[in-house]
Amino acid sequence: MTPVETRTVLAEHTTLRLGGPARAFVVAESTEDLLSAVRAAGDRLLLLGGGSNLVIGDAGFDGTVVKVATRGWRIDGGSVVVAAGQNWDEFVAAMVEAGLGGVECLSGIPGSVGATPIQNVGAYGCEIADVLTSVECYDRRTGEVRTMGADELGFAYRTSVLKGTDAGIVLNVRFALSTDGLSVPVRYAELARALGVEQGERVPVAKAREAVLALRRGKGMVLDPADHDTWSAGSFFTNPIVPEAELPEVLARIADVVGEDVAVPRYPADGGVKLSAAWLIERAGFAKGHPGPGGRVALSGKHTLALTNRGSASTADLLVLAREVRDGVHARFGVRLRPEPLLINCSL
Repeated sequence: MTPVETRTVLAEHTTLRLGGPARAFVVAESTEDLLSAVRAAGDRLLLLGGGSNLVIGDAGFDGTVVKVATRGWRIDGGSVVVAAGQNWDEFVAAMVEAGLGGVECLSGIPGSVGATPIQNVGAYGCEIADVLTSVECYDRRTGEVRTMGADELGFAYRTSVLKGTDAGIVLNVRFALSTDGLSVPVRYAELARALGVEQGERVPVAKAREAVLALRRGKGMVLDPADHDTWSAGSFFTNPIVPEAELPEVLARIADVVGEDVAVPRYPADGGVKLSAAWLIERAGFAKGHPGPGGRVALSGKHTLALTNRGSASTADLLVLAREVRDGVHARFGVRLRPEPLLINCSL
């Protein structure tokens, strides 16, 4: 474990490159160091993985930030146990190279393995809930290390019981992967078109990964230090889920704005019908590249769901743009967008 540093600027540890100083900052490179750091942190604790799903306020964090830097995995057939601090896409690449299937459609997602069950990370028709079997967690309330099965994690769209709390500290994650060298069935229409297959077909895992990475790069969703369109927290808003009872009113309002003959993208979801946040943002008048304060922030030039730092932004700038987009969509369509990243010492 590295010695405790003070006043470390958190912008240096987030993909948005935003965030003020931490009162204390420590890097834990082993599970033992992680447990020691968490136990010593007191009440004000922030766990940091890849920093890809965080918006940290300009005032920083008045507590201890523990960067989880544990690495590595164990493979036993199709069962794989992975350290929480392991870089996610490095792990996915290794699984694809080993011919193990199940995570290939989640290629290119930044961040760490331990963060994926918290958010139930998903993309291109796949979610962590599809392949996760258990997590080993440290419970700060009881001081115990325990294993939680997938059925205990309360997985739903972009959430789990671990989200929004540091009570359950993820130490490692166990996945069940296929061993036949083929991907999961391709469910996402855009990916199926890119692969030239029908939805539901399976393809070699390497082919699926290559196609997913190409799609993500086209949307600025693969990190590139030279490309400000990737200086983001990924998708800033979740796709809204509208209860079935409210859907006719929402669709009528959309029709009034964009025309009755326009097809509104919608998908079945628990609790209602899921609408496309990106589609709503664009139809509310926010084009790709739409600037925020002083042009220091903007919607990505490649994807309207990403709010980006153009190089000299503050978190306050980003939140001004986020509110403009959220309130603009609500004013036009009556649909409330909610942020996907965790907001630390700041709010919308």
